[in-house]
Amino acid sequence: MNFDILMPDYEHCILNLITSILKNYGVETNYHGLEKVDKCLKKQYKNVVLVVLDGMGENILRDNLPNGILAKHKIDTVTSVYPSTTTAAMTTYYSGKPPIETGWLGWSQYFKEYGRSFDVLKEADSYTGEKLDVKNLKIWDIIGYKTIYEQIEEQNPNIKTFEIMPEYCAKKAKRTMVANTTQEMCESIVTLCKNPESKFVMAYSDNPDGMLHKYGCHAEEVKNFMVEMEKAFEKMLPELEGTDTLLMICADHGHQDIDEVIDWLEIEELQECLLMPPTLEPRMAGFFVKPNKKQEFEKIFQARLAEKFKLYSKEELLASHLFGYGNQHKKVEDFLGDYVAISIADAQMILGTYLSREKKKVDEKKSTHCGLTKNEMELPLIVFEL
Repeated sequence: MNFDILMPDYEHCILNLITSILKNYGVETNYHGLEKVDKCLKKQYKNVVLVVLDGMGENILRDNLPNGILAKHKIDTVTSVYPSTTTAAMTTYYSGKPPIETGWLGWSQYFKEYGRSFDVLKEADSYTGEKLDVKNLKIWDIIGYKTIYEQIEEQNPNIKTFEIMPEYCAKKAKRTMVANTTQEMCESIVTLCKNPESKFVMAYSDNPDGMLHKYGCHAEEVKNFMVEMEKAFEKMLPELEGTDTLLMICADHGHQDIDEVIDWLEIEELQECLLMPPTLEPRMAGFFVKPNKKQEFEKIFQARLAEKFKLYSKEELLASHLFGYGNQHKKVEDFLGDYVAISIADAQMILGTYLSREKKKVDEKKSTHCGLTKNEMELPLIVFEL
């Protein structure tokens, strides 16, 4: 089966969406905004609200809510950044920078400073689940960044910024409201927007991503969730009328159903070429290869995996600008390894080790992301002017 491939468009992606918001508040940036969003923001709303629905790609909205209020208020289609995964894409939202500048590239990244791979969002060992416990050097010290909340408030002392997110998420703003459901998120938005102060609010929901991972893109459970989610927004909208609010809804990445799971531990000749286990993501695997085995590695990979993954050398990948344009973070080359394999079909890899097999159940998701299919890259942008 052939899959539609879509590269990130750094002239028309979520980086440009967050750039429009930053420029609205007078924050200097090296990037440009989205024309349609810039036009809306010219009205100088008291409240600017951005809702990020994790995993709600264009196909998820189209297939589940084709005639709903969200689809009717869609004003544009944008791409995600690459990698099309929460670690990279949400960091673009939080920082206003592309992945090449932030160094947040994937779920699991190898830090030579610790001699271990860590799940960066959890700050936990990728294989054992052990939490990072280092007093003098945190992951944030290595790949931290100035948040958009800081940038906006530094430029605008009269503007207050807020975040709304599930309770387990690491806080990025000084003012955080916890919302574990769509209903709670909507209630928090209404509460904030009815307050007379001028503000920027970014709300994050970890669904439909969680539902999609568990059930797949076309499951009835996903459709039911999407319907209930839209009902929560429909209930909220009348309460926002007259509050002078611009409400924007988008996503961080989309989703692709998975038909094949490949375990690198079962490809013995591939193991022989590697210095250490693969890192990053199941659909974007980074390989550290023995210097005298590079040609052999390429030959084995192309023979075994080329139909499902596109193999890049580190140099080819950086030259492609898949991670965007700008000042490359000093850790990017460390994290990538020598080669990166990106899924262009419906496959994912199991990146764990025999140790991780013993410590936790291998996570074989029905649907996931971080590849280059259109389903993973294409996102709807929805706007309500209230």
